[in-house]
Amino acid sequence: MVGCVIVVEDEIIAEGYTSPYGSAHAEVNAIKAVKDVSLLPKATLYVTLEPCAHFGKTPPCSDLILAHKIPKVVIGCVDTNEKVHGKGIAKLKAAGCEVIVGVLEDACKTHHKRFFTYHAKKRPYIILKWAESNDGFIAPLSKSETKPVWISNSYSRQVVHQWRAEEQAILVGANTVVQDNPSLTTREVEGSNPTRIVIDLKNSLEETYQVFNSEAKTIRLTADTIDLQKPLASEVCKVLHSHQINSVIVEGGQKTLQAFIDENLWDEARIFSSDLNLDNGIQKPHINGTLSSERSIGSDCLKILLND
Repeated sequence: MVGCVIVVEDEIIAEGYTSPYGSAHAEVNAIKAVKDVSLLPKATLYVTLEPCAHFGKTPPCSDLILAHKIPKVVIGCVDTNEKVHGKGIAKLKAAGCEVIVGVLEDACKTHHKRFFTYHAKKRPYIILKWAESNDGFIAPLSKSETKPVWISNSYSRQVVHQWRAEEQAILVGANTVVQDNPSLTTREVEGSNPTRIVIDLKNSLEETYQVFNSEAKTIRLTADTIDLQKPLASEVCKVLHSHQINSVIVEGGQKTLQAFIDENLWDEARIFSSDLNLDNGIQKPHINGTLSSERSIGSDCLKILLND
């Protein structure tokens, strides 16, 4: 979400951030939070992303800033959406507002990485996630029950549920549904359930699986929705972009994860390594990336790779 603060004489007088899709933007919410609007003609407005200059779901934020005669605006980064790109800055400057662009720019770009990826690459920001055993497997070859075999510990699983609450969608293949019958919800934390994406090319999954319950929206990808003659991950990305999905966690299984890796369609890989040994099983995906961070979660090690 875009963040905004309004400052007068080095004191923050209001804050705001973007409301859910289609509702008020950060600048609107910050201005609404100002108790004494007579202060605005001597205020500085700080915002992480360029104010919009067009009518979309809401009126232009740049018009509202000018209407309240806010004389100075500090912008973290320029909006790459072609509907905005530089137009908000130009409108503010043309009206005599002092505009400073690029303050904490890298941090703001990182904060808005999902938004920028969606508009620049025409696909969601893609996070790959899996847990692997100490001997390099992500699942056993066979099991007696239709439920997950936990490789990571309970604390790591809670972290995963938090991630689900932070992203817009979560994706698995049909085999994972058959083998594990997952619900793909945020059961262990407070937060919204992500949209569930299921790759079911043969349209063979029964509606009795948990991914089709009423707890969250589910999009089923079949041969009717993607072109089987083209690379799978690319086709999936096209469909997700058409559904305006900005971010997705790809949770597997191995073939699904490797498809995104092989097509170089990923931005982060979040990998839990356990001290558990399976002795045999489904091999972990093969991936190369830049190690961004590494930390322990109980007996597990969490590594985050970036696709630079």
